[in-house]
Amino acid sequence: MTKIISHEGLEDFQALVDGIRPLTQDKQHFGTPVKSRSELNEQAPKLAVSHYFSDTFQPLLPSDGPMRWRADHADNLVLKRLRRGDYVPDLILDLHGMRQTEAKLELAALIEAAIRESSQCVSVMHGYGTGVLKQQLPLWLAQHPKVLAFHQAPKEWGGDAALLILVDLGEAPFRR
Repeated sequence: MTKIISHEGLEDFQALVDGIRPLTQDKQHFGTPVKSRSELNEQAPKLAVSHYFSDTFQPLLPSDGPMRWRADHADNLVLKRLRRGDYVPDLILDLHGMRQTEAKLELAALIEAAIRESSQCVSVMHGYGTGVLKQQLPLWLAQHPKVLAFHQAPKEWGGDAALLILVDLGEAPFRR
């Protein structure tokens, strides 16, 4: 629908806008700043930790005997092989004296390093201490999609103060 404006209204409008200049663009964009590669590399483990490890998730873990867990898609004999010490850990992580947040970061970094270096078995020493890491570590490991299984380590790898972890390497050939 078109509306016809009288000459008198047009002259009034022309008088109102006379002398007005258009605004110039100052070219300041307020989007998210581009991060450098070093900043992204620093934040990657933190994002992985927040993505994989939740403190509220409670998987079904055994209450009797040694600490152990196996993913649903893992072979039934995996836990037996871990218990007997058939797997030798290629990487060892010592969490003694760390806080939970530091331990989460280190655990995520260990799993990523194991995948990068094709290490099927790794060991994490949590120690005895107050028992906080000993309780939390299995809960975190059961959440990670690349963890096939874990079992309390044999005596030569730390006993009940450590866990042996079997990492899913995907299509890479397995070593024993």
